Amino acid sequence: MSENKKLREEKRLAKQKKRKRRRIKRAVVLIAEILILLALCGAAYVMAKYDKFQTVTFSKGDIQSNEGVKQEGYMTVALFGGDSRNGQLEKGAHADTIILASIHHDTKEVRLASVYRDTLTQQVSGKIQKANYAYFAGGPKDAINMLNKNFDLDIQDYVTVDFKALADVVDLLGGIELEVTDQEAKEINNYIDETGTVTGKKATHLTNGGTLKLDGVQAVTYARIRKNAGGDYKRAERQQKVIAKVVEKAKTMDLKTINKIINKVFPQISTSFSLADMIGLASGALDYKLTETTGFPMESMNGRVDKVGSVIVPVGLVENVQKLHQFLYPKEEVKEVSDTVKSIAEKIETLTGITRDKLNDPSADISKSSHSTAGEEKK
Repeated sequence: MSENKKLREEKRLAKQKKRKRRRIKRAVVLIAEILILLALCGAAYVMAKYDKFQTVTFSKGDIQSNEGVKQEGYMTVALFGGDSRNGQLEKGAHADTIILASIHHDTKEVRLASVYRDTLTQQVSGKIQKANYAYFAGGPKDAINMLNKNFDLDIQDYVTVDFKALADVVDLLGGIELEVTDQEAKEINNYIDETGTVTGKKATHLTNGGTLKLDGVQAVTYARIRKNAGGDYKRAERQQKVIAKVVEKAKTMDLKTINKIINKVFPQISTSFSLADMIGLASGALDYKLTETTGFPMESMNGRVDKVGSVIVPVGLVENVQKLHQFLYPKEEVKEVSDTVKSIAEKIETLTGITRDKLNDPSADISKSSHSTAGEEKK
């Protein structure tokens, strides 16, 4: 490969990384919105509105875990950020964001690990593909089984949220007021058309900065700004501002407005949680504490696989899975990974040539995910 071609490829992969981070953070904002709505509505109201969700009931044997896998004291839930053109969040939808949420039953601590969508994994069919292929090919069932199989997890339930939901919430609240700098206004205008296309809503450009009332598309774009405005720290700060403003305004809304929000947003959520499960989540939503977030794989390299395309390769799947468990389940002793994970690790190493030895290669471009406390910048 010529030097110029190599540089072009590196720039393309760098842009892909930025897009992945943007999708992950957008999904975290959406998930926070859903928990807030559950808490505000209360168990009784969720019970009355449960039929608004797109619900999926798994049959016995649909969801499988590797032999001997069980996380004591924790519940692990798969959270997907979906991009559906027809409103259906099942097979054929694009799950551009995949998040593992571990919830400790006693402390109510929640930890989130974002699985990069291009992570090389083994699908339920046995083929090696990107992680997000599973949802597109077989819906949430295949996606959950893929996560359980590759990472020694015991996920039984999921929640998928359509990206359009956040914009809808802000619009139904009548917009939110935010202080926007001139530079931020410029960046909003650079990306607002893309947001409008994804949400199917009108994109209205800003004329200047200042104290502005932003509509749904503008607020979502504000939370997604990723260049020339303070980097990751400022981006996280903006997302926190959006969430805070939504919570602040939602608490003042009357039941009629909350009802409109539920009627609009709940149909954009697909879940396997039963009514009883949902009531339990709603009644305890304010007790949950989001403590730390990270990305997976913890140590990875970019690569290309024939007929798959650009991928993210774990530098040692076995070691990455152990680090994942240390993060998700800090109160549980880390166990040896299953034979299934070891077998998948060997297949990925054979296919890509990327092994743990790369960590000792100074020329290898290794990406390492760090942990961050909720609300803080990732270092």
